[in-house]
Amino acid sequence: MKTHDLKEILSNHPYPGRGIVLGRTADNSKAAIAYFIMGRSENSRNRVFEETEDGIRTKAFDESKMVDPSLIIYHPVRVVNGATVVTNGDQTDTIQRFLLDGKSYIEALRTRCFEPDPPNYTPRISGVVEADGSYQLSILKSADGDPSCNHRYFYEYDAPVAGTGHFIHTYQENLDPLPSFEGEPRKVAIEAPDAQTWAEELWANLNHDNKVSLFVQYIDLASGARETVIINKHG
Repeated sequence: MKTHDLKEILSNHPYPGRGIVLGRTADNSKAAIAYFIMGRSENSRNRVFEETEDGIRTKAFDESKMVDPSLIIYHPVRVVNGATVVTNGDQTDTIQRFLLDGKSYIEALRTRCFEPDPPNYTPRISGVVEADGSYQLSILKSADGDPSCNHRYFYEYDAPVAGTGHFIHTYQENLDPLPSFEGEPRKVAIEAPDAQTWAEELWANLNHDNKVSLFVQYIDLASGARETVIINKHG
């Protein structure tokens, strides 16, 4: 599989929507995580990431301008029993509950489907990074925009390769309605030596008008220490 330049993918795509990157640093010592959100509407753009005890949450930057929080206010990242869950919606909490009950993230996602936002039917994308650095990605999406059928795809990476990761996002193209992501997660290079450098690279290549917030985290596989960077367009 071809290794793509993530910066090039982002710079050439004005609206990939929400995106997850999971992988391994070039020195093979850390798990790497990135999650970003973008927005075309005023409501979607009126958000920031805020750190919580077990991860991050989205919140309104200006509460007076928040119209409908149902699909845009959630916890994108939660740490559960050493595993890091990253998603683009409230399925984070579904996965958390199942993991705490000793079940799997796949069992959790079999109870969920794409978002109820016609005509886009935005996919639900999710990732789990285990304490040993292995990771999983998934996407739940409609059948080419047909809400009568839900498709679930699961990808598991048991032995991550140093300096590489996998990128999945919600929208294939910037059209109306927005078509769902197609194919396997893209294999991408992860070359930045630290979370701050990687975050700055990704943020610089996200579309200026549509980018909203970015979360990047490097997890030391030996110690479990986490280096976290959050960039918000507002504030």
